[in-house]
Amino acid sequence: MNNTVEQSGVGAELRRWRRARRLSQLELAALADTTQRHLSFIESGRSQPGRAILIRLAESLRLSLRERNDLLGKAGYAPVFAESGLNETALRPVRTALEQILHGHLPYPALVIAPYGRVVAANDAVEVFTEDAAPELLVPPVNMLRLMLHPDGMARRVRNLPEWGRHVIENLRARARRSPDPRLDAFTDELAAYVPQTPVGPDHLGFSVPMRLASADGELRLITTLTSFATATDITLAELHLEAFLPADQATAELLRIRAERHRGDRRASSPRASEELKQRQFRIDPRR
Repeated sequence: MNNTVEQSGVGAELRRWRRARRLSQLELAALADTTQRHLSFIESGRSQPGRAILIRLAESLRLSLRERNDLLGKAGYAPVFAESGLNETALRPVRTALEQILHGHLPYPALVIAPYGRVVAANDAVEVFTEDAAPELLVPPVNMLRLMLHPDGMARRVRNLPEWGRHVIENLRARARRSPDPRLDAFTDELAAYVPQTPVGPDHLGFSVPMRLASADGELRLITTLTSFATATDITLAELHLEAFLPADQATAELLRIRAERHRGDRRASSPRASEELKQRQFRIDPRR
């Protein structure tokens, strides 16, 4: 009885993912180096899939490491990919590398983001994003996406919020289409409610536009680059990405340089207590997973 349930579970899950990827049985079978007949038997529960074929099918479906483990679990197999904590000794070299990258990106902002927008690390230049934000949005663990789009966060300072905010929302929806997730859908709906609607005209060229952010020193124009651990075999690393902001013009580069110099001066002039409070407000490696 248990075997029937397991077969039915993994078969239904495979069929769900195959349809989500818009692949026929024949197409997926070819990608995974198996036969359509074998795949059909697995999906219908008439055949118990081996561990190796499940791994090949998961790779062919471009599932995340977490999703691959879940698929194996539905067939009764142990997970293949580890999920380490960032505070574990094994990931110490990764933590060191991330801190070096964040520091090296100064005076421009850079953050390490976990799923659903949670900040796990950032450099000092992110203070340009926290300027005048409501204190409750800065309570750790900070959610960067909510901070960016919430009306009490950065949104009131983003001069092109409808265009830029829609760019953020469309990226989240594209991610949800690749990996359906009710939690991500609910979070995206929350963020979408913060973004004003804007019509899309015939001359629309896409949403890849610089963020125009008002600051105490003037308007900043920032573009974003995303970096991920493409060959990671640990779920924690695979789910992280580095979001680095770059100046879209020379004026922005100069303003960020000036802000960084002033920030360093303020820290040197601070009392030990004030300096410690400032340090606590800055984002550092957050080992919570």
